[in-house]
Amino acid sequence: MLDDRSEASRPYDGPPDYRLVGRHGMFADTSHDETERFNFLAHMNRHLASKVLPGVQTAFEHRAKPKFEAENGPFKSRHEVRKAMLSDPAFQMWSALRRATMEQRQQAGRWVTLRQAEALNAKAAALTQGDDRLELTAGFDVPRYLTAVDHHCMPGSYHTELVEGDVTGAANYDIGLFATTGGALGRFNDGGGQAVAAWVKENLPDFKPKRILDLGCGLGHNVLPIAQAFPGAEVIGVDAGAPMLRYGLARAKALGIENVRFIQADAEDLSRFEDESFDWVQTTMFLHETSKMAMSRIFAESARLLRPGGVVLHVEQPQYTEDMPLYEQMIRDWDAFYNNEPFWTTMHEIDLDDLMVKAGFKAGGMIHGGVAAIVDTALFPSAGDDKVEDYGRKAAWHVIGATKTEEAA
Repeated sequence: MLDDRSEASRPYDGPPDYRLVGRHGMFADTSHDETERFNFLAHMNRHLASKVLPGVQTAFEHRAKPKFEAENGPFKSRHEVRKAMLSDPAFQMWSALRRATMEQRQQAGRWVTLRQAEALNAKAAALTQGDDRLELTAGFDVPRYLTAVDHHCMPGSYHTELVEGDVTGAANYDIGLFATTGGALGRFNDGGGQAVAAWVKENLPDFKPKRILDLGCGLGHNVLPIAQAFPGAEVIGVDAGAPMLRYGLARAKALGIENVRFIQADAEDLSRFEDESFDWVQTTMFLHETSKMAMSRIFAESARLLRPGGVVLHVEQPQYTEDMPLYEQMIRDWDAFYNNEPFWTTMHEIDLDDLMVKAGFKAGGMIHGGVAAIVDTALFPSAGDDKVEDYGRKAAWHVIGATKTEEAA
């Protein structure tokens, strides 16, 4: 007989049903079977994080760590931890299943968008053609750090166009985020952008930006909540991928958001914009998909573009610091080795404060904080209260930024 301590008596803490996902005007249709496939993948990701991953840590503490330290002494780096775990069956099983769910999520979304590609492209065209809020550049040279790899197993990464006017890659990204995060980004996958906007209003209450620049805006799910939160501001989203930008503007118009523009540009070279022409420069989970050289140039451009008193904010997964256990660093590194994120490991060990100082910001003007996705908790789990740690995917991030002082200007 089951008692109050049994598994069956515990409240449900899994992902919400995919049918609760917000269906804005650009969102691809899903059949019954496609919907259930996304539900399965969301539950599988949740299971891997809540049930399987703790066993990996147990295997590390009781099997891999004692064996390594008996032969070599204490671990000196996360790289030694990873090599020690590569032959452990618990890590092998978790890692293989995690990679498989990501591949299945991408292929599931790709099938949905390809079978209705003509309809999706036509919708985007109807919403964006002739609208000067979309600026694309013929023959645009996409940076190699984007063309060299299919990021997080996404076919064609952010930039590939199968036909003229293509938006299927962006549509795939939008419909599949639910499966990857288990719904932790909310109905419209915009809980991260909502969190950033709320953080700024709470922590910088006197900050009234009139011109905002979002770098690496993708399909707009993070920048559109900022545009909504600051309706009097001119908001510009920059990205290298034309499909993302087309979809981003179409998504904005479908949601009734009018104060945002989408421009194709390289974040390393924003010479099209004048010096000191923005109040706020923003990135959200973008830096890890660039390169070390690119980051230095992006930070320098941010410093150039900000007006005195302006703010730059970078929202990312936490950096690897001395107080972060080497085991956690190793698990967070998984995306670099097995999820097509080659810059992930290097980016998260860089001293971002130092990089910003070198770009021209003053050490006394640094900003640090943290945000968790804001979602409708009546329908979706609250990422901030979620005790399940899915390293690299949990909808909670660090905020690293700076205010441009008069002296720096």
